[in-house]
Amino acid sequence: MASDETSANPLLLSWVKEWVDVARERNSKGVTTYKNAYNALKACPITFNHPSQLQQLKGFGPKLCDRLTEKLQQHCQENGLPMPKRPRQWRVPGLADENDVEDDAAQRPAKKPRKQKAYVPALRSGAYGLVLGLTTLGEDAPTGLTKPQLIEVAQPHCDVSYTAPSDPTKFYTAWNSMKTLLEKDLVYERGRPLRRYALSDEGWEVARRIQQTADLTPAELAAQQRKRETQPVMPENPTPPPLPRVPSRSPSPEVEVVAQPSQSAYANVVANGDSSTSNLPHFRPIRLAPGTFTVHLVLDVREVRAKTDRDYMQQELAKKGVQPIMRALELGDALWVAKCHDSNFLSRTGAEGDEVVLDWIVERKRLDDLIYSIRDGRFHEQKFRLKRSGVKNVVYIVEEMAMDSMVFQKYEEAVQSAIASTQVVNGYFLKKTQKMDDTIRYLTRMTMLLKKQYESKPLLVIPTEVLTARNYLPLLEHLREKEPTMGHYISYPAFASMASKSDMMTLRDVYLKMLMCTKQVTGEKALEIQKRWKTPYDFVKAYEKLAAGEEGKRWKQDMVFAQMGNMVGRKKIARTLSRKIAEVWSDV
Repeated sequence: MASDETSANPLLLSWVKEWVDVARERNSKGVTTYKNAYNALKACPITFNHPSQLQQLKGFGPKLCDRLTEKLQQHCQENGLPMPKRPRQWRVPGLADENDVEDDAAQRPAKKPRKQKAYVPALRSGAYGLVLGLTTLGEDAPTGLTKPQLIEVAQPHCDVSYTAPSDPTKFYTAWNSMKTLLEKDLVYERGRPLRRYALSDEGWEVARRIQQTADLTPAELAAQQRKRETQPVMPENPTPPPLPRVPSRSPSPEVEVVAQPSQSAYANVVANGDSSTSNLPHFRPIRLAPGTFTVHLVLDVREVRAKTDRDYMQQELAKKGVQPIMRALELGDALWVAKCHDSNFLSRTGAEGDEVVLDWIVERKRLDDLIYSIRDGRFHEQKFRLKRSGVKNVVYIVEEMAMDSMVFQKYEEAVQSAIASTQVVNGYFLKKTQKMDDTIRYLTRMTMLLKKQYESKPLLVIPTEVLTARNYLPLLEHLREKEPTMGHYISYPAFASMASKSDMMTLRDVYLKMLMCTKQVTGEKALEIQKRWKTPYDFVKAYEKLAAGEEGKRWKQDMVFAQMGNMVGRKKIARTLSRKIAEVWSDV
């Protein structure tokens, strides 16, 4: 290959080389284009009279040739040289290029435009499962499904997990297919911060095309899904045949025996109630005597090691003497229940089912999933729901799996901040493990410990009839203050019903979430703002009372700072943040 000095076009080559160096210094994406053009010009033995003739070479397009033309014109003016004329035919004879093919193609009649193929997701892909999951709503449903609800109904139709990446070094999960569905306008989302998803008209057309291959209508798919959810044992479907199941998984006996109704079946167990908490109910607790129940670990069925090894946790726990109850949990990844020996005892005394939820719940996060949940906001949403569950002891397990060092360094500070916030602000216990086997050993030890702690003493159960979604948390707080040494518990159906109503927020909850939408407004800062201005209306009115004009604008920008600028620690609001809040809540 010729050197720069012996090149047939040394002047043009030097300018292209200069652009390659500049692009490399700036870390520009165009460095590849310039490099290809440089190599092609350097290897070409033909001398070109005008830069427009370079379009025959790889890497040279009209824009790059125009830049070289301007450069050559400037060079000629500075050195008093005549500017070469642009040739009528810019192709050099004997030097073939792709434009010859284009000219030949121009002489042939134009091809008919290819008809765009209708979009149908691949069988058992992420998008396939999401579309089928959304058909359970029905076309006239007034509301959509939240992300956890959609994942629960979509996972049986997909071979890849919607929550855990199949490759530990990557962030991709089957849920990323939702981006494709949104871009193609097959699904629409609404609601902030709790997003809900539903099929658009085009999405229902895709669902019908899927039906043509599965011989099931969307209505039949929805009916089949509801039938699976409301039966404890997997039903047999003689006609029509169900969609193909995941070939890599054979359901274990424990899953079939203890499968429970889904969230929709529990939704009406506990009434909503009114917002008044001044009159707490008086009741006589149901007493479970020692020896009438045993403590069991309940594990979420979506806690899998990999798509080809879904029962790993269940099998390993069984080897260690812990037979977990497997079901789709409304909240958390694991919890413990006291299961009555007499399955009808609770129903006779004012509660439902035969299980009582104890004061321990576990949220398990792999390090990559923790990073992903911080990025998309799920992390704070999950902590909010855990706080509203009323469970006293929340354990966060973080599995510190091996990750790409560059990826981890990018988010290391956010991870450390989230971990510290979980421990200090929320008061949750955080357990770090190196891998899933360590998590399994921890769950085993916790199960043995809780068996010793609870099975030797009586349990007091709150009758479900006195509970409402509004009075549940105030009632628990009152009982814990009144009898700090005694625990009061609720049945699992009541707990699941309460968790299903977690998106039913009070005005205060909505107000706090609205405040936290502003970057740097943490939960502590939002609470302090809410203490001073009780409602959004009060907050907006406080801004409106301030004078207009430039002087009033400065007062509005500093209003929150004047009240909270002298606070200590995490509750303090600086002047810059006060101005950001004013931009959102006032007419600044």
